[in-house]
Amino acid sequence: MSPKDNGVKDNLKTGGEILVESLRVNGVDKVFCVPGESYLAALDAFHDVPEIQLVVCRQESGAAMMADAHARLTGRPGICFVTRGPGATNASGGIHIAMQDSTPLILLIGQIARDHTEREAFQEVDYRRMFGPLSKWVGQIDDETRVAEYVSHAFHRAQAGRPGPVVLALPEDMLRARTAPVELSPAVEVQAHPGEADMERLRGLLEKAERPLAILGGGGWNDQACQDFQAFAEANEIPTCVTFRCQDRLDNTHPSYCGDLGVGQNPKLQARVRDADLLVVIGTRLGEMSTGGYTLIDIPKPKQTMVHVHQGAEELGWVYQPDLAINAGLKNFAAALKSMTPVKASWSAWTKTARDDYLTWTRPPEIPGDVQMAPIMDWLNENLEPDTIVCNGAGNFSSWANRFYRYRGYGTILAPTSGTMGFGLPAAVAAKLTYPDRTVVAFTGDGDFLMTGQEFGTAVQHGANIIILVGNNSMYGTIRMHQERDYPGRISGTELVNPDFAAYAESFGGFGAIVEKTEDFAPAFEAARQAGKPAVIEIRIDPDAVSPMATLSGLRQAAFDKAKG
Repeated sequence: MSPKDNGVKDNLKTGGEILVESLRVNGVDKVFCVPGESYLAALDAFHDVPEIQLVVCRQESGAAMMADAHARLTGRPGICFVTRGPGATNASGGIHIAMQDSTPLILLIGQIARDHTEREAFQEVDYRRMFGPLSKWVGQIDDETRVAEYVSHAFHRAQAGRPGPVVLALPEDMLRARTAPVELSPAVEVQAHPGEADMERLRGLLEKAERPLAILGGGGWNDQACQDFQAFAEANEIPTCVTFRCQDRLDNTHPSYCGDLGVGQNPKLQARVRDADLLVVIGTRLGEMSTGGYTLIDIPKPKQTMVHVHQGAEELGWVYQPDLAINAGLKNFAAALKSMTPVKASWSAWTKTARDDYLTWTRPPEIPGDVQMAPIMDWLNENLEPDTIVCNGAGNFSSWANRFYRYRGYGTILAPTSGTMGFGLPAAVAAKLTYPDRTVVAFTGDGDFLMTGQEFGTAVQHGANIIILVGNNSMYGTIRMHQERDYPGRISGTELVNPDFAAYAESFGGFGAIVEKTEDFAPAFEAARQAGKPAVIEIRIDPDAVSPMATLSGLRQAAFDKAKG
């Protein structure tokens, strides 16, 4: 007799069983979790549903980041399961990432028993208040008869309009309670279609333009939408840039691709945004990072003619007043673009110059020290397969992947637009579990890696053979860079004492290597590929080489010179 049966022979199911069945019906194949006693009934239900893989993680922030990465790659809501109190607070970073990246995600939280509410019971938190500003919707299932209803609501809400995270709290006694199951059906993604008049007006604006520029970004894309946009770009020869960490929306080797509006923007691309007479903005909110701190485009009324296309109607006109606002799902809008009669382009030279500026800007520079990242990036561009998935978190080391790597298809970059450290390693684990046959590489700094480094154990446990590049300069480099600019020579709070990262990987049963000279990299990477296990390659960077374009000594001297007048 199973413990959950208690000798009862009827057709009733526990709330936990109905919950897990609801996930299965909605196509869930992976759940990223850290186990907790607050949802034991749900864990027991997973035992009888082998179609859903439980990916057991080492910390809830890593679990939430993995769910986010899985959602980006599949287009379906990622599922994260955590326990109450500390488990939920640990997961909050992943919810913030999903919100800012418009990623559909469902966070399921074990909750205190219903009759303990409002007593500050053990690990009690009001999740509606806690997660309200961080998510699209927060609910709590207090009635086991409504589990399927709430789960359906969560899946619909996570995918509707602008995608994003939702949160469901699950009282532990509700998960154990038994009730009659209900008929289930999967949630359906609903996308708005662009109107015929909108497309005609867009084409009319393109016909009048002399210096158009398309800007792509945001969530809600898939491979077909990107291919459809690329067909439009080719037919109309329109120069196209992307927003922060959205480089995979257009093949970077395409003649129309002219760079990204991210950290350390190309001044020539910034000038091109300002000089454009038509901006076709698709999918992105145009946030602080992509607009250079809201300086590239006038608020509220841009001087450029602006077309703004977004899935969420509430995003249109929030900051910028467009001349043409189109509320449409990106898949439907991109299909409409592809079928639009091409405009006879008069801006070929404008597009070619934009492309040339991008190519010049992305030539890797020489840096101090025995390890030169320029030839390493050249080697990666030449030797990695086009479908390689490249992940990163935050920090100056990620600049090498964001500026100098060529992304050639959708779903090949996983990186947080919120600038969250620690994202790269968990994202890589999720990516490899989602696509086992693809190469997955994560760029991490030493500080970045150790934010979620314990998830390397998750990679080993689940056979996710990822390759992690750790740029080690023994400091929080980005903060030290700003420190030297503003407070030269006054080092405080930015130094790090690190482990031997290769030995760290080996201690889990993974592969480890150390690169101290440029010529060591290619053999180390090939050995990692052949190892048949998760790998860490520690790249020891000269501390003076704080970023691709700056040195600590140079920043310090410039700050001293400025102070002297």
